[in-house]
Amino acid sequence: MRVLYVGMWAQFLQMSRAPLLIIFNVLTPIIYATIAMYLYGPGQPDKLLQASVGAGLMGVWSSVLFGAGGAIQNKRWSGMLEPIITAPTPFSAVLLSISLATSVVGMYAMVATVFWGAVFFAIPLAFPSLPVFLAATAVCVLSMGMMGLLLASTFVFMRNANALANTLDHPIWLLSGMLVPITTLPSWLQPVTWALPTTWGAAAVHGSVRGTAVGGEIAGTLVIGLAYVLLSLLALRRVEMLARERATLALA
Repeated sequence: MRVLYVGMWAQFLQMSRAPLLIIFNVLTPIIYATIAMYLYGPGQPDKLLQASVGAGLMGVWSSVLFGAGGAIQNKRWSGMLEPIITAPTPFSAVLLSISLATSVVGMYAMVATVFWGAVFFAIPLAFPSLPVFLAATAVCVLSMGMMGLLLASTFVFMRNANALANTLDHPIWLLSGMLVPITTLPSWLQPVTWALPTTWGAAAVHGSVRGTAVGGEIAGTLVIGLAYVLLSLLALRRVEMLARERATLALA
């Protein structure tokens, strides 16, 4: 727990001193929300609230994806990646703290998009149950952190992790149904979406906004998210072994 706390705090400090990340995390959710609300059109307050929440989820995912990729890149460029991997502290705990920190920072996106919609688009914040909505959002954000942990483990051996992050941003939020329902996807692609914890998390959040029961979606999010954590641990074990064998981590 101490490693997670210290790692999250260090990641918070690092992200607060990166102008590009600050601008990206502050402006991107607002842009997403504005476009989504104009696409849905006026006169549909229930759909506009769904669009506002969906844009917030997109912002959280972007924060996790680019935050995790950027953290690995920065540690490689600063010469800290090798000491972190060879330190007695499990590398998985370090990566988990980074992923959780980026997902918590991304919570700003949800707050910002809901506030933006309420103030500038007069969207009534009529949540059927605010505690259920907050619980579903917390679980969804946690699932993004779990997925970010798996992706971060693959970023370690990439020369430019941000290149992969750029390609995964839009496909993941489309497959997860964060803004566009997955029923609009091709039928052969829809079964693939349920293998993503973010799909279950987004379904829980949208269900809480509509006032439907979300217990199954929350349970599915946690179960699949834990499966991603186990896959991450296996991947990291392989990454650490290859790093010691090849001694080319800085050049990967």
